[in-house]
Formats: sequence, C-alpha cells, structure tokens
Amino acid sequence: MRAGEGQRERGRHRIPSRLQALSSNFPEQVVDNLPADVSTGIYYGWASVGSGDVHKMVVSIGWNPYYKNTKKSMETHIMHTFEEDFYGEILNVAIVGYLRPEKNFDSLESLISAIQGDIEEAKKRLDLPEHLKLKEDNFFRVPKSKIMNGH
Repeated sequence: MRAGEGQRERGRHRIPSRLQALSSNFPEQVVDNLPADVSTGIYYGWASVGSGDVHKMVVSIGWNPYYKNTKKSMETHIMHTFEEDFYGEILNVAIVGYLRPEKNFDSLESLISAIQGDIEEAKKRLDLPEHLKLKEDNFFRVPKSKIMNGH
C-alpha cells in the first residue's frame, strides 16, 4: 500500500459529470515527489477528506494522453457524493492496487467508458477482505491541527 496526502486543487472539469465521481487533482509538488517506482497508470484504493469518512477511489497517475498534458498529474476520483465542495482541504489517499497502464483514446466516449470500467473494477477489488481492512488504517486518522472546514 502507498499512502500520501495533499491539498485538493480544482480539476480541469473535462470529463462530464455523468461519471458521478468527484475528481480531485493533487498539486504538482505532490506528483513530483511520488516514489520513482510508481509507474503511470490507473490505480485503486481508499481516500478521505480531512478527518471525514474513507471512500473507495481510483486515481490516474500520468500525462493523460487524450488531453495531451505536458505535465504529469495525479487525478483522484472519489466514489462518493459530497454535499459541499472541499477545495483546499487535505485529501488522504492510500493506493492499494494497480488496474491498468495509462493509454490514449480515440474519443471522449471511449475514455469515459474506460473510466467507468475502472470504477466498477475498483469497487469489486476493494470489497475483497484484504483490501477492505485497509479502509481502517491509522493513516486516515488526521490530526485535528490539519482539519479544515469541519472535514
């Protein structure tokens, strides 16, 4: 398991909201400091906002070739509906496993379809007992000094 935290930044809002998953980008500093052995691709795991509940997530680490990004990014999709925005909050992410390599797509529809497939596969894998127990890891217990806006 790999774990990290950073403040949530505004996403690029390029993927339509029909994914029903909140997307959060990590600052460049977080991405630049990822361990060297973390390959680009799609991963799954757990995420929390501040001291809030822990939710399933998928995270894309790489250059998002469909959008021809010039900077490596780390974009997290949390599988939960939040009642309010939390830009600037601390996002805690524990990467549990690898789903697939990063790839380019011929169309936005094929990209969205792949993301939806990634989300469904991540949900299944995270329900396995060996992954489910990581939801309770001490990593997600945020010190009160880091809590912002009640999260």
